Amino acid sequence: MTPAATTPPPTSSTHLAAAGGPASDPRLAPARRWTRDRWLATADALLDAVRPFASPGGSLITLPGPVSGSGLWSDGLEGYARTFLLAAFRLRGEDGRDPHGLLERYADGLRHGTDPAGDERWPRVDERRQAVVEAASVAIALSETRPWLWDRLDDGTRRRTVDWLAGVVGTRGYTNNWLWFQNVIEAFLASVGGPWEQADLDHNAETAEALYVGDGWYSDGRGRGGRRQNFDHYAGWAWHVYPLLHARILGRPLEPVHAERLRAYLDQARHLVGSRGAPMLQGRSVTYRHAVLAPFWAGAIADATPLSPGATRALAAAVAEHFDAAGAVDDRGLLPVGWHGPYDRVRQLYTGGSSPYWASKGFLGLLLGADHPVWTAAPELPEAWREPRSLALRAPGWLVSATPADGIVRLLNHGSDRAIEHALAPRADDPFYRRLGYSGATSPQLAPGDVAAPLDSHTALLDARGVPSHRDTVERVHLDDAVAVSRSRVCWLDVPGPDGSTGGRGDRHGDDAGWAGLRRGPVLTTASVVHGPDEVRLAWWTPVAGAVPGRAPRPGTTAADLDQDAAWPADTGPWTLHVGGWPLAAARDGALHVERSDDRVRVVRDDGTTSHVRALPVRTDADARPDAQADVPLDVPLDRAGAGRRRGADPFGPASAVPWLRTSAPVGPAEVVAALVVLTAEEGAHRRPAPAVHLRRTADGGLGGVEVRWPDGRVDIVPTDAATDAPTGAPTGTAE
Repeated sequence: MTPAATTPPPTSSTHLAAAGGPASDPRLAPARRWTRDRWLATADALLDAVRPFASPGGSLITLPGPVSGSGLWSDGLEGYARTFLLAAFRLRGEDGRDPHGLLERYADGLRHGTDPAGDERWPRVDERRQAVVEAASVAIALSETRPWLWDRLDDGTRRRTVDWLAGVVGTRGYTNNWLWFQNVIEAFLASVGGPWEQADLDHNAETAEALYVGDGWYSDGRGRGGRRQNFDHYAGWAWHVYPLLHARILGRPLEPVHAERLRAYLDQARHLVGSRGAPMLQGRSVTYRHAVLAPFWAGAIADATPLSPGATRALAAAVAEHFDAAGAVDDRGLLPVGWHGPYDRVRQLYTGGSSPYWASKGFLGLLLGADHPVWTAAPELPEAWREPRSLALRAPGWLVSATPADGIVRLLNHGSDRAIEHALAPRADDPFYRRLGYSGATSPQLAPGDVAAPLDSHTALLDARGVPSHRDTVERVHLDDAVAVSRSRVCWLDVPGPDGSTGGRGDRHGDDAGWAGLRRGPVLTTASVVHGPDEVRLAWWTPVAGAVPGRAPRPGTTAADLDQDAAWPADTGPWTLHVGGWPLAAARDGALHVERSDDRVRVVRDDGTTSHVRALPVRTDADARPDAQADVPLDVPLDRAGAGRRRGADPFGPASAVPWLRTSAPVGPAEVVAALVVLTAEEGAHRRPAPAVHLRRTADGGLGGVEVRWPDGRVDIVPTDAATDAPTGAPTGTAE
């Protein structure tokens, strides 16, 4: 990304030793290389690379890649606006110094884009809704560069720009992070004497407050039934960054409530970046890559962060170097759609070739002058990188396990689902939100077959044909720093097969190309018990009381329950059970080695990274029931082991493999199945003694609790009762 000549010599060992980390610690090496000058040079290189793709007047920058759902015209505006944002941060941080002529280049684009009669005009808000997003970037960039660009523009261009931006005034319907786009646009309009409406800001403030769930976390909109369980990177790169940019437009410090929430968010988000700079691949829009750094920079700018300046620099540098080394910038100097290299399957409908340049927000730190402590302090290891830990993030419902020695952070998801589909609509297990596990070293498998029939980092009931169930709305049961439990009423998605079969229907229909059906199943409960890199995963199913799809409802049944039960047929079983491990990817099939026996399977990559699953016997304690035999295993073991190999399903590499275990016999209600699920680069981890799982049953045969007994003597208790665990601010409320 940056010419080698811009890389400075290493910092002295005395300097590093004073920072609280040994001079030789490789985790601090990126911070020595990524000086402010290197960040500037990287920004300049990215901006220079897009120039050949600009229209003659510079208003439309249409980059190679897929066309978004808003069309090529909108994508051209997106390319201008998002790169202008990067240019603005670079210019403002350098007090307007402009060795590459960026100001005139983007001023020309503004003149052509806002000319309503011009051939290169931009789409208005009433022509393309996506224009709201890009108008916000234009407004922010104009504010940050105001002394050198806006204040020197001709009156006609200023008037046309105000008219174009004013298309957002008085509009409604912003129910997620988009409300901040309207806020920053109207703040800029107010600052230059343009139109704005207090009613817009009041409505947005009310909506934003209703989406705040605590600990610095916002749900990015509401899901089915009004649930606030839409958690992803937008909590950081949108909800906590735009309040700061809004305050800067107004010439004010960040409001105390936003500063407090930003600090609280960063106190948790710092645990979601691995010690080798790998951010979590979870949620939509991951192609924005470097934007994960935006809230960390915002915390430093607003002095609202738990990280020291040296730790902020070390974290940011590690992430930048991670993407640099992984080939996130192609040989043309462009950021393609993808995570590391080009990979279109991470895109959403709104993603186009210019979309990745929201990565510009990852360069927010350039607003900090060269004399800021972030750039002058000695690099320091973030506290989260110093020792292994597991911790509960209660607001999103995540149990996080980090092992700094191998740089891996694992996120076990027991609270986030982004279940936005209507109850009557067919719905797949969204791979970016409803997998059980996410990490910075793995990706959900994204080939169409893997989305339709999920196996990786997933626990499922398999129907009579071996089709895995999907995880629907996630209901939280329990969460602490070692144990997480959640449940979901599962369903099976029926889609037309390549031979015309539909899975649930044998007849052919003319609308098969767009048709999907659903079969509803029982409630599947999943528990994760974490100790270091190891997870004991438990699963059992229970029937849905009184649910008889297609029949007259019981008295007292709510309208929502009636609709869901009446709309779809039930799958009546019997079912076997599947436990899918972490997927591993590599550049070639030969770099992934599979070792398998009856009760375990291990995938090993050439670099030593390992994903393995191992069946664990579940034993019933003798005193649980008078008629029970002592220490007798249950009769439904995970006795089938395998590994699914894929091509083109993973953004980390063209070849991938997923280890899995299954029962060969059907699993009955409340029969507990257990497996050890591990993702690690620790040598010999698969040879460690296995934990023991002990089940207690009540006198009537019900579940009375599970104990996981680790080889080092630690015992974790897994609650199995029906109570839910909803933290303060967790999903409640009504649908919008």
